[in-house]
Amino acid sequence: MTGNVAEGARASRAAKREAVIEGRDLVKRFGERVALRGVSFEAHRGELLAVIGPNGAGKTTLLSILAGIRRPDEGTVSRRPGEIGWIPQQAALYRRLTVAENLRLFAHLEGVADVDATVEEMLGQTALGERRDDQVGTLSGGNQQRINIAIGLLARPAVLLLDEPSAGLDPRQRERLWEFVLGLAGGGTTVIFSTHNIQEAERYGQRLLLLADGERLFDGSARALHEAVAREAAAGARAASSEDFEAAFVAFLHQRGH
Repeated sequence: MTGNVAEGARASRAAKREAVIEGRDLVKRFGERVALRGVSFEAHRGELLAVIGPNGAGKTTLLSILAGIRRPDEGTVSRRPGEIGWIPQQAALYRRLTVAENLRLFAHLEGVADVDATVEEMLGQTALGERRDDQVGTLSGGNQQRINIAIGLLARPAVLLLDEPSAGLDPRQRERLWEFVLGLAGGGTTVIFSTHNIQEAERYGQRLLLLADGERLFDGSARALHEAVAREAAAGARAASSEDFEAAFVAFLHQRGH
């Protein structure tokens, strides 16, 4: 019996670590400019992967390829676009329609089998049931973003892509948004998000994918990035505070010529 329990626990851990989505050797060119240079990564069930990097690093290009909006010039993505939810930075909502009307409209567009049941589920998941009859244009930016995410979840994707999800939100709205996103990850949804907010990436990203000039420079935890900076500082590279993640991030870029 004990052996069966241990074997089941190992199987559970293995399933949790199984890659839900993989990108392999992704290349994207815009004329003579190379936006992605052979980027590879994977993300696991229920994982929050933060895609970070300076402006022009290739973050949005990577997410748009994963979402199927753009095709890579080279490389592959393991999942079809229909299995991936895509939430752009700007909320794609009809401001004059109510919350429920927006959800119902997009559920029809997604071809959801039971529209009414799905709308009720999304209202419950976003905790906006009491605002169901309010026009979207009257809601706060944080609540609009939650509806935007709910629309991305209508098809129940295994992977959710968020491009700068907290941009323009005040601290309280950001906190509530991330509570919502953390709940999604806790339920097994793999969340890949891009952000310019380095502290946000450190706080919520279980793993960081650092891009610069279209190249993958780092893939690992915030702690591992600190340790990489400390090692190179000890070897005579540019020093940075081991306690300040933003300083460590900037130092890591400098150490690699960015």
